[in-house]
Amino acid sequence: MKTKDLSVIAVVAIVSAVFSIILSGVLFSTPEDRQQSVEVVEPISTSFERPDSRYFNLKSVNPAQNIQVGTDPNSNPFAGR
Repeated sequence: MKTKDLSVIAVVAIVSAVFSIILSGVLFSTPEDRQQSVEVVEPISTSFERPDSRYFNLKSVNPAQNIQVGTDPNSNPFAGR
């Protein structure tokens, strides 16, 4: 190829790139599409309300306690194998 051909290809590529950028801006992104609405979040406060005393008191059941059903006669079940 000659340098004349390369310069024509470069000019056509630049013109088509500029044209495609302008055309895509007109077709795909309208000013209404560029605006977005977000919901407003309330700030976190440091105050904490005490939980209901009907459920959180000294007489309530502790779910974190270990529960054992029955007796375990073998404390090391995999020692014999």
